[in-house]
Amino acid sequence: MNEKKVAAAAVCPVCPHHCVLGEGQSGRCRARKNKAGKIVSINYAKVTSLMADPIEKKPLRRFFPGSTVLSAGSFGCNLACPFCQNYEIAAAGLSQAQYRTIQPEQLAALADEYQIYGNIGVAYTYNEPMVGYEFVRDTACLVHERGMKNVLVTNGFAELSVLEEILPYIDAMNIDLKGFSEAYYCKLGGNMETVKQFIQRAAKDCHVELTTLIVPGENDSEEAMSCEAQWIASIDPEIVLHVTRFFPRYQMTDRKATNVKKVYALSDIAGQYLKYVYTGNC
Repeated sequence: MNEKKVAAAAVCPVCPHHCVLGEGQSGRCRARKNKAGKIVSINYAKVTSLMADPIEKKPLRRFFPGSTVLSAGSFGCNLACPFCQNYEIAAAGLSQAQYRTIQPEQLAALADEYQIYGNIGVAYTYNEPMVGYEFVRDTACLVHERGMKNVLVTNGFAELSVLEEILPYIDAMNIDLKGFSEAYYCKLGGNMETVKQFIQRAAKDCHVELTTLIVPGENDSEEAMSCEAQWIASIDPEIVLHVTRFFPRYQMTDRKATNVKKVYALSDIAGQYLKYVYTGNC
């Protein structure tokens, strides 16, 4: 009697969702799957977006201002923000994404070639890079070997053990701090405590700037911004905070763009505790 051997379910270690996946199943992020009992990245070297961006667009305001950075993205994300600006790739899986294969060696070499145009290195961005952290790790190591910088643009919703794997190679991060309540993070499919721990750890070893997108009726209270800014200041009052205006997008077209006066008022509150506060999209 022939019996087929069935691979055991495996638990993804990358983020707090800890998806339990059977053979061939993909996780909530759509970028990782169970292959023969092991959780692997399925977006490795699959680049959906590639652009030389001003560093300020990441946004980073106090890290090599005036420079450009070669920005690369793949597909997948482990949160479910209804206002996502890059949902075409962040909410996509392997079958929906349009990509080309660019290996770490190729991306590092391309960034090196662009140095004559003011490029300082590579930014891992557009989708959530931590769901494919292996590609970030391998590329970032090669970028450092060529004497260039690495920038991570992330939601910070990942386990610290995974952060530790890439942190030695990352020079700067912009981390989304979506808001300052567990209830709001729950709506987005995450939890705030994980992100806070991620920020605290990252700030010890690299340049960190934070971004909070102000969504009307969701995370726009003065009290929440005051609490957020005080918490950031408790880590380091020189951590940069970007207070950014929301525009209707994706699944959240039921409300208007954030009032500009509201964005400025909240940035003023944050400025009572933090040295560097910038407004965005105003």
